[in-house]
Amino acid sequence: MRTVGQPFPEFASQSCVGPDLGSLCEINSGTIRGQWAVFVFYPKDFTFVCPTELVEFNNSLAAFAERGAKVFGGSTDNEYSHMAWCESHPQLKGLKYPLLAANKLANDLGILDDVEYVCQRATFIVDPEGIIQWAGIYNTKVGRSTAEVLRVLDALQSDGLTPCNWQKGDAFVNA
Repeated sequence: MRTVGQPFPEFASQSCVGPDLGSLCEINSGTIRGQWAVFVFYPKDFTFVCPTELVEFNNSLAAFAERGAKVFGGSTDNEYSHMAWCESHPQLKGLKYPLLAANKLANDLGILDDVEYVCQRATFIVDPEGIIQWAGIYNTKVGRSTAEVLRVLDALQSDGLTPCNWQKGDAFVNA
């Protein structure tokens, strides 16, 4: 698995940003250059834990935008599956960030499940230079915390030494 300090792979992925054909687009490495990016990979469309996460990241988009970060979701499902899922799931109809058809990207990141060949529940925070600054993988049964991703993003952007449970505005550790 690619991890902290390594470059995020060059990529080009078909994606959708909503429930209709007009939402189809390509997202590529150039899309994220020069800004913070948060990648939220999940196992499969039309599942149970995944939409709870995607909805919470959607609800938190303003908080990510305040930090100059864009959010991208992705799985090994194709863009048409993503679009159909957004169309059929009431809470995903208003999704405002892209869901990537991430087969190759997931393989390049090393986050494909060895048995089912689907994305693991992985999160990456990538800095404006395209370097991975945080990577995490959860058990497929466990949804991740948007608050924790925001906390880590704040800590990374603070450029200070942050103690356990540090929150934006807390004191830094003195070296």
